[in-house]
Amino acid sequence: MVASSENEHAGPTPDQVEALLEAARYDEIEDIVGLFSIGVPLDSKDSQGRTALHMAAANGHLAIVDYLIKNGADVNATNLEKNTPLHWACLNGHTWSHERTPVDEAVCKGKLEVVDAINAAVAQAELEGVTVS
Repeated sequence: MVASSENEHAGPTPDQVEALLEAARYDEIEDIVGLFSIGVPLDSKDSQGRTALHMAAANGHLAIVDYLIKNGADVNATNLEKNTPLHWACLNGHTWSHERTPVDEAVCKGKLEVVDAINAAVAQAELEGVTVS
């Protein structure tokens, strides 16, 4: 019988999760690569349900977003408020990815219900006096 270490299946520590999210927030890809290389899952969540992808998307760090996605980060991960990384990107004005907007992606994928939902939200905002560009 082979003895296993106590932390082998324990998952990341809160400090490791915090370090991962902070690295994504502040565009420190080397730190993310290092944490991932020692086994910290890229989808690790903090107490608010935020992931590294939430942080990178919210701050417009496309190189980190690309790295996280290419290495299996869940693009549909939700925080406690049910927001995905794409929500955070859009809420912070980072709507372009590889010269395409979320609407472009929805149209390309034939997701017309998404386009309709975006258009309805824009119409509602304009009715409430919010200028949408």
